[in-house]
Amino acid sequence: MALDKILIVGFGTMAQTMVEGWLSSGIPAGRFEIYHPRRADAPHGIIVHNEWPRQGFDAVLLAVKPQKLAEIVTDLEPLVGPRTTLISVLAGTELASLSAMFPRAGGIARLMPNLASALNKSPNGLVATGLGAEIRAELTSLADALGSAEWLVDESRFDLVAALAGSGPAFVYRFIDALAAAAAGLGLEREQADRLSLAMVEGAAALAASSPHSPAELARRVASPGGMTQKGMDVLDEGAALQSLLAQCLAAARDRGAEMAREAREKG
Repeated sequence: MALDKILIVGFGTMAQTMVEGWLSSGIPAGRFEIYHPRRADAPHGIIVHNEWPRQGFDAVLLAVKPQKLAEIVTDLEPLVGPRTTLISVLAGTELASLSAMFPRAGGIARLMPNLASALNKSPNGLVATGLGAEIRAELTSLADALGSAEWLVDESRFDLVAALAGSGPAFVYRFIDALAAAAAGLGLEREQADRLSLAMVEGAAALAASSPHSPAELARRVASPGGMTQKGMDVLDEGAALQSLLAQCLAAARDRGAEMAREAREKG
């Protein structure tokens, strides 16, 4: 069994970026079809269904908004039989809930990418139930095509991975914006501060990704004892201020994922 034919249910921003990443990695457009009741077309001539298709698919990628899932289960369930793998990118929708909604599925996986999928640079959290070795390997390959596959032993840490790898880009964007705003507040022209902040983060991230050294070691190498960089880092490090703030940030996002899962169970 192979995942040669994949139906994408919903085609919002995340699904679009995933398809862009898969196509740019060389996966043929013919492997994908889309169900979307109001969309007329898709990239590279991918078939779009405005009504539920009847033919079978090897996999169904569930990419609707979580609150819309209950509305489509009845129509979608007939397409998710024993030969079909269900892949969900929905936050706060657990494997147990998906298994209850799609009891005949050949296997169910949760995949958490981010918008860097379009650039083939997304870390992708994965957890699954009922998958054979061949399907697991194919899912790994699909995730690697978007960046990298990160399998979890169980689902208990999935919300934390989603907070770090899925929500994380938003936190980085906020940091870039805050850094530029701080520089502007200290006297730099805002447009120049924006350019410098963005270019600096892009270069620093590229170096960190290619370096044999850890980010902590890279920071140490940038900072000379008693120099200006060290003085700035002293502010971030005092009382573990930065780490504490980010721990609160990740915990809030993680806990919201768990809360969404509880809400889904209660509605179900």
